[in-house]
Amino acid sequence: MFYDDDDDDDDKPDVRSLPIFKKGEEILDVARLIAGLFPEDNEQLQFLKDEMIVNASLLTAKVAGAEAVELYDLKMEAATFIRKAACDLKIMNHSLEMFGFENVEYFQIVRKLIEEYRLLFIEWVAGFDKWSYITDQWGLFNPPGVSPFDEIF
Repeated sequence: MFYDDDDDDDDKPDVRSLPIFKKGEEILDVARLIAGLFPEDNEQLQFLKDEMIVNASLLTAKVAGAEAVELYDLKMEAATFIRKAACDLKIMNHSLEMFGFENVEYFQIVRKLIEEYRLLFIEWVAGFDKWSYITDQWGLFNPPGVSPFDEIF
C-alpha cells in the first residue's frame, strides 16, 4: 500500500472549475429542460424524467466525490458510477420515443454532450494517482499490477 496522507488541498482547484464538472452541469441543465417538456399525464415519461435527472446529476456528484478523496480505488469506484449513469442517459432516447415523447430529437443534444463528456472523462481518469491506494480485496479497483491477494496494511 502506498497511501499518501498528504492534506495538501490548498493546491487543488475547485471541483466546479474542472472541465468535466462543467460539462456535467451542462448536461444536467439540458436534461432538465428536455424533461420539462414531458407531458404530466404520461406516467412512463414522468418515471423516465426522474431517472434522467438522477443520471445527469450523478455526473457532477460523483466527480465531486472522487475529487474529495485521494485513494485510487475510491476514485475508480466513482468513475464506474459515472460511466454507468452516462451510458444509461445516452440510450434513454429509445425509451423516450417508445413512450411517446414527441420531441425526442431534442435528446440528440444530450447525446452530443455526453460524447464530449466521455472525452473529458478519459482524460480525468488518466490523471488519477495510481500509487495512492489501499488494496481492493475484491480485485475490481486496484491499480495495474496490484493483486487482491497483496498484503493490506
